Amino acid sequence: MDIENKEIIIAIDGYSSTGKSSFAKLIASRWGFLYLDSGALYRAVTLFALDNGLIEGENIDEARLSQALASLDVHFENHDGQTLTYMGSICVEKEIRTMRVSSMVSPIATLGFVRNFVNDRLHQLAVGSRVVMDGRDIGTTVFPQADVKIFMEADPKVRAERRMKELVEKGEKVCLSEILNNLSERDRIDSSRAISPLRKAEDALVLNNTYMTFEQQMDWLQAVLQERFGR
Repeated sequence: MDIENKEIIIAIDGYSSTGKSSFAKLIASRWGFLYLDSGALYRAVTLFALDNGLIEGENIDEARLSQALASLDVHFENHDGQTLTYMGSICVEKEIRTMRVSSMVSPIATLGFVRNFVNDRLHQLAVGSRVVMDGRDIGTTVFPQADVKIFMEADPKVRAERRMKELVEKGEKVCLSEILNNLSERDRIDSSRAISPLRKAEDALVLNNTYMTFEQQMDWLQAVLQERFGR
């Protein structure tokens, strides 16, 4: 399939722990797309707020966070084929994936000024590039003009088991029920927020990967791209 010279934007949305980021990274690696992880940007903002005392319990100091974001340098760097998240000169890829950040990222992402900050960064990074992005509102709000829109779903328990496996491999002590509750709450917040709620774009293709391997998902997408852009 020859798509190397085609300017294509692929938008991937869906629920937490459906494998959106892993899927997007494989697409970027296989077909030479620039990978932009919107979720990592929201997680970086959350980490920034936590580390700077802008979150007390469940209360967010919105006024101070809004002002502080002007000084936040969050960006991506490629190292050995991996796209890593940086705040300034420090790689925060490990820190932003912890349960500490996961428990607050959805409330942070409901804030309009945070969403504007992240969307502006995504648009800046995407200028002049063939990109694949994943998040909650990429196909509906950030890049509604995307050439291919995908909405990912999976069984909640399977999603929780995937997330638990990731955290255990990173050395965190977690239990399945805690993760399942966290995913359920994030789904509720993401789907019901007033600004850019999580929803399937009308022209998005649904990919339920509950029982699919990554290779099967790639085969599915290759068929989609071949139909739309292949010669």
